[in-house]
Amino acid sequence: MLYRRFGNTGIEVSALGFGCMRLPLADPNATFHVDDGAIDEAKAMHLIRWAIDQGVNYVDTAYPYHQGNSESFLGRTLQDGYRQKVRLATKLPSWLINSRGDMDRYLDEQLGKLSTDTIDFYLVHSVNRLYWGDLVKNGLFDFLDAALRDGRIGYAGFSFHDELDMFKEALDAYSWSFCQIQYNYVDENYQAGKEGLQLAADRGLGVVVMEPLRGGKLAVNIPPAAQELWDSVLVRRSPAEWALRYLWDIPGVSVVLSGMNEMAQVEENVHIAGEAGPNMLTDTERALIDKVKKVYHSMKRIDCTGCRYCMPCPAGVDIPGCFTLFNNAHMLNDAHTHRIFYNAHIGADHKASNCVECGQCEAACPQHLPIREALKEAAALLEPDGVM
Repeated sequence: MLYRRFGNTGIEVSALGFGCMRLPLADPNATFHVDDGAIDEAKAMHLIRWAIDQGVNYVDTAYPYHQGNSESFLGRTLQDGYRQKVRLATKLPSWLINSRGDMDRYLDEQLGKLSTDTIDFYLVHSVNRLYWGDLVKNGLFDFLDAALRDGRIGYAGFSFHDELDMFKEALDAYSWSFCQIQYNYVDENYQAGKEGLQLAADRGLGVVVMEPLRGGKLAVNIPPAAQELWDSVLVRRSPAEWALRYLWDIPGVSVVLSGMNEMAQVEENVHIAGEAGPNMLTDTERALIDKVKKVYHSMKRIDCTGCRYCMPCPAGVDIPGCFTLFNNAHMLNDAHTHRIFYNAHIGADHKASNCVECGQCEAACPQHLPIREALKEAAALLEPDGVM
């Protein structure tokens, strides 16, 4: 296992972190995000403990994972001396916070569920415009300062799901030790993106990467044109290995989280994490990954660049946000997951179906895109009962 510096904390973390959002389920026919409360505890415990025995020392969970069961399960898994071998991360449920007291209440509950006195890395979960203002108003920074002083948390960070300008605002608002962003080779300009990653790393923050395989979509059901590219080189690697090596090649990345639910996945990822380090890809390999990225991006339905000339919409529609999720659903052939993201991150006042077809956006769009018609398609796909 290779280890990397976690920002300016002085801590060394394993290149691979174990994410506890997609643990194996007791019902093999169950669906993640829907009936995912019942964890196959024997199998999941074996996977996590085996990974720790191989050197994984960063384990990540959150209050809502597996319908609230992930933290308690992890608390049991880290008994028998395993808690002392890892840095434990979990997250404040931002959307449930209505007061300063709520923050202490949830943290204390999480400490109990995890059977620990200290959470090494504590994140404000899913920072975005919907929650940020209320969190600040309710005393977020005072809460973090107090929890750091009394030792309930070791370091404060945030996970992020919004636009780059919101990332910069959050980054400037507090003396964070680390952040967690969605990043992979198709998401270089999504949410915080490459610019946000580099900005955080330059400031000395540890950078945790989530969704390295886009929920597994970059590892299975590969578009034929992309698979031809992977097969075109002499050194054969799985699509998952290419995606992970792409991330570990970036010096600013501290740890890559993987939600592993099969032993084959754990073994493969641990093996790669023992080999892949910063600046280890060749220029030819980087060019190959860039070609595969272009294959995925060619599958988008509308060529929105996110320039935001269409904003603000008089009807309140988050046009770029809706198009990003609409495009991603097609690019990865995964409408179900992106409906979940859409309903979680696009507020009711900003959905595609709120379009009144005034045409102001199309007049302003430098790409001359058929925005009104595309918003109808996005609403049909991403709102209730949409089908691809």
